[in-house]
Amino acid sequence: MRIISAQEVAGTLAWPALIERLATTFREGVEAPPRHHHAMYRPDGEATMLLMPAWEKAGYIGMKMVNVFPQNANAGLPAISGLYILCEGKHGTPLACIDGSALTSRRTAAASALAARELARRDSESLLVVGTGKLAPMLVEAHAAVRPIRTVRIWGRNPDKAAALAEQFRDRFDCEAVTNLEAAVSEADIISCATLATEPLIRGEWLQPGSHLDLVGAFRPSMRETDGQCLAGNEVFVDTYAGAMGEAGDILQAIDDGAFSKADLRAELAELLRGDKPGRTSEDAITVFKSVGASLEDLAAAIEVWETLEHG
Repeated sequence: MRIISAQEVAGTLAWPALIERLATTFREGVEAPPRHHHAMYRPDGEATMLLMPAWEKAGYIGMKMVNVFPQNANAGLPAISGLYILCEGKHGTPLACIDGSALTSRRTAAASALAARELARRDSESLLVVGTGKLAPMLVEAHAAVRPIRTVRIWGRNPDKAAALAEQFRDRFDCEAVTNLEAAVSEADIISCATLATEPLIRGEWLQPGSHLDLVGAFRPSMRETDGQCLAGNEVFVDTYAGAMGEAGDILQAIDDGAFSKADLRAELAELLRGDKPGRTSEDAITVFKSVGASLEDLAAAIEVWETLEHG
């Protein structure tokens, strides 16, 4: 069995290939049971183990194992760690053990870019990234792989982190850190949010006709990056219905507020990619994509890593 490091994952998963792999896997589908969630009571507090299996009907088998240890902050360690096990489908033999954090980060950004490829206006040139965590630079790169991005703005609660991130991309884009979030939202073609916010950061009244809003954070019902107006009356899409209705705080809280309903969801990504349901209906429509992640995406990314390394 091959051990594949985070560095190999980053060097292997080129954005165009990964995005296309995700598109193919969403169209064709995989078997993906609900994830297993296990509370673990440790001497220094509660931790959580997540197990996320998925398999092709006649091909690869995979599972991601994630450990969530909030108490790791006291030791200066990441709260989340994990790995991905990929097996071949004929005999179930393990092929690779892949760094789970790197795989998850890149497939998450690629899923956002895939949705933008289907939903954002083709002439979208300006991108606003809200958040300065490890996903932020990947969201810049991934969106730039599907749309002709020329202008990038970065907003974060910590202005120094936003400035440092902007500096990374100044040689490739007109890239600056900003402090006025309302102005930045109103000027962007694509707004991509990846934060741990529990109160709305983005207001629907700031969104301009024709814009595309990508929501990556708020992966728990208690979290929220937008107000209800961002969803009400706009064209809202999700990665999967099951994930959105189980975990997407932006959607669940908007429903609780009476600003939105499950019936208002336009499509999940598989329906959009298969052409079962339409995407953006006009150049002036405001599209919204809410993701919480799916084991299908992990399997697709793991297959892309394995086949690229094995076959070049």
